[in-house]
Amino acid sequence: MLGLLGESGCGKTITALSVLGLLPKHAVRVTGGRILFEGRDIADLGEDELNRIRGNRIAMIFQEPMTSLNPIMTIGAQIGEALQIHRRMPAASRRAEIKRLLGLVGLPSEDAQLDRYPFQLSGGQRQRVMIAIALACEPALLIADEPTTALDVTIQAQILDLIAEMRRRFGMACVMVTHDLGVVAETCDRAIVMYAGRVAEEGPVDELFGAPIHRYTEALVGTIPAANPPGARLPAIPGAVPPPGDRPAGCAFAGRCDHALDVCASRPPPEVRRGAHVGYCWNPAS
Repeated sequence: MLGLLGESGCGKTITALSVLGLLPKHAVRVTGGRILFEGRDIADLGEDELNRIRGNRIAMIFQEPMTSLNPIMTIGAQIGEALQIHRRMPAASRRAEIKRLLGLVGLPSEDAQLDRYPFQLSGGQRQRVMIAIALACEPALLIADEPTTALDVTIQAQILDLIAEMRRRFGMACVMVTHDLGVVAETCDRAIVMYAGRVAEEGPVDELFGAPIHRYTEALVGTIPAANPPGARLPAIPGAVPPPGDRPAGCAFAGRCDHALDVCASRPPPEVRRGAHVGYCWNPAS
């Protein structure tokens, strides 16, 4: 389980959508780099080949299920689409499999449930339907883009537990896209911290939170309530992520960093490696 971490605007969702070739073509395009999956560079694949991977070998749980689910299709029909397209499953077998998937994600599996529409479900139930769709073809990789957004705390915990259980059951790799450090700490083995579209730091979760390298990671960890004395005012990182057209030649975090050196704004930061833990910073945290 890999956590993709950073505040809004750092490029997490854009990165996730890039893997599946789902970037809005009128606004964003990939100009270079590779996306390696099962020995192939899927960045070079055409639409037909990508369609054989999307929803089949790689699946995605989108951030807001109410806008991701089709409002005029029943949930049974939406879960069944992947089974029909990728597994060529006939209608009779498909209905039984949809029921099995609904039961797997903790939803009632009777016929009436299959004929309900998204607006008839709660937020947590809709997210479970999204998970059922993602699991339909038993993918090798599951990308979860902030899957607990807009859910209350109790339902958030249930959804995260469900994803972890399904990951173990199906032997999937999982990328958890989030800005919630607690989610990463509780659920992930490794984490990547992004800032302004680039990797700032990556490594095992315990090392990354316990001894961060990049000053951005250090600042993020410093905002966690548990890292501060009881009753103390929580620190905040000043400023905002610079837009793509206004990034410095060096470290994009330099303008918000209390530990910035003169070189930080003018030259790209060097790699700092501590075993499997890597960061990119001119003045790394100890």
